[in-house]
Amino acid sequence: MMSRYQFIEQEATTEPVQVLCRVLHVSPAGYYQWLGRAARPTPSWEPAATAAFSRHAQRYGTRRLRAELRAEGHAIGRYALRSWLRRRGLRALSTRPQRPRTTVADPAAVVAENLLLGQPAPTAPNQVWVGDITYLPLVGGRWCYLATWRDTCSRRVVGWHLDQHMPTELVLTALEQALTLRQPAPGLIIHADRGSQYTSAACRARIEKAQALASYSRPGNPYDNAQAEAGWSTLKTELLPHGGAFTSLEEARLEVAYYLDTYFNLDRRHSALGYRSPHQFERDFQTGLS
Repeated sequence: MMSRYQFIEQEATTEPVQVLCRVLHVSPAGYYQWLGRAARPTPSWEPAATAAFSRHAQRYGTRRLRAELRAEGHAIGRYALRSWLRRRGLRALSTRPQRPRTTVADPAAVVAENLLLGQPAPTAPNQVWVGDITYLPLVGGRWCYLATWRDTCSRRVVGWHLDQHMPTELVLTALEQALTLRQPAPGLIIHADRGSQYTSAACRARIEKAQALASYSRPGNPYDNAQAEAGWSTLKTELLPHGGAFTSLEEARLEVAYYLDTYFNLDRRHSALGYRSPHQFERDFQTGLS
């Protein structure tokens, strides 16, 4: 629909602006101010912002958008981006804090202590990995379960596995993938909660075989494994932005594979990494060592 200012601009070739403004009950100063804004060329960052917002499927808010645009050479602030999003009617996805119980402890299991308590944050990749399990919905009220291992320094998901059930093999398959791909040196700390999958004899034996150190959260203390759990709400929001469900286990695997292996690890900017992707962070880390 045409605004009053647009109508005045259109009719100004045949009628005096003052008369048009008086008839339409707008001030001439307001019209000329609008005209000045309308005549300004589109800033070069706006098409880049549109492309970035679309490329990241509405997953980027103002902080990550600013980092993305600055990496492309556009000097832009968050407030300008916020105004731009509002004018365009665009809104980034926001997380939904929901999580049913996926940790079932084995009271008879003999587990190690929490080796991370009181320790400084890791300073290099492959010093500490953290693991956790979450659920993803399938149509028909069914569920599938995703186990991941994440490097606490680079935030990279180093191994993952998805299945319709969550036995010990779920976390073992993800761990085997991580150990095969990363080849960590002896002394790696592998941390998880006290779920029966992680405290099982098979999981502890695989950790020992890798010459790694097992570490477990304290009983009833979810904050001990906060980093592993923190990303689930974001993952679900970005994978299923409208609260939907995957049509099948195969579709879920394909979508999770792309999201974790390609988008999350290689492209998605993380605030904890100075708005770099895990891949970029690890590449910068290796460059700093050379």
